[in-house]
Amino acid sequence: MRRVLFDVASLISRVTIGVIFLVHGWQKWQGGLASTVQGFRQMGVPFPDASAAFATVAESVGGILLILGLLVRLAALVLLIDMIGAIVFVHGGNGVSLSGNGWEFAGALAAGSLLLLAVGGGRIGLDGLFFATHRRRAERRAAEAELAAYAPGRGERGVDTEPTRPMQPPSVPSQPGAPGHPGQPGDSGHPGQPGASGRPGQPGGPGHQGVPGQGVIPGQGRLSDDDMRDIDALISDDPQHPRRPPNR
Repeated sequence: MRRVLFDVASLISRVTIGVIFLVHGWQKWQGGLASTVQGFRQMGVPFPDASAAFATVAESVGGILLILGLLVRLAALVLLIDMIGAIVFVHGGNGVSLSGNGWEFAGALAAGSLLLLAVGGGRIGLDGLFFATHRRRAERRAAEAELAAYAPGRGERGVDTEPTRPMQPPSVPSQPGAPGHPGQPGDSGHPGQPGASGRPGQPGGPGHQGVPGQGVIPGQGRLSDDDMRDIDALISDDPQHPRRPPNR
């Protein structure tokens, strides 16, 4: 509620001061810049040409900006400088009363400009509209950035940054000694594994003889048929086969 009252009071003060400055600036435009320069010269204002042009533009443009609520602080600063110059060079030596061409009116406008410079023009104006729009955009960007930061495995634009892992086929457990179990002698379901058939020169492949599941022992030749039978008899569970010593 307090902020609303401040905005309304700022709006009324800003528009009132802006209308007063705009009227004085418009009077200078209507009288002509040459007439304004002549009046400043008669009042003893230094640099009458530059001072007249500055006062005319400042009061006209500054008044419009205050009414619209656009660049309020900048306009208030320029108008404050204009009124300080009027007090120092024109009205200051004539006292306070406006009837004696004193600084009463110029002082009130200077005080109002100083207040607007300090507190701004409130939210009811173009400055307040632009500021509110910018703040909403900033809050939305901050919310989006925070949401992206808390999203698991997501980057700034919501793209999945985790590497895609290939799907592995489910493995079927097999019992040792069952057909197709890798590493068993004579397994024909897994080519290239020890004991697989169909690959020459590999353990268990055509043209290779040796202990099942093992390769040829370096430094020894191939085993004979009698040696193979003796080895089969040793590892066989059938007790009817008698053991025979290797024939070497």
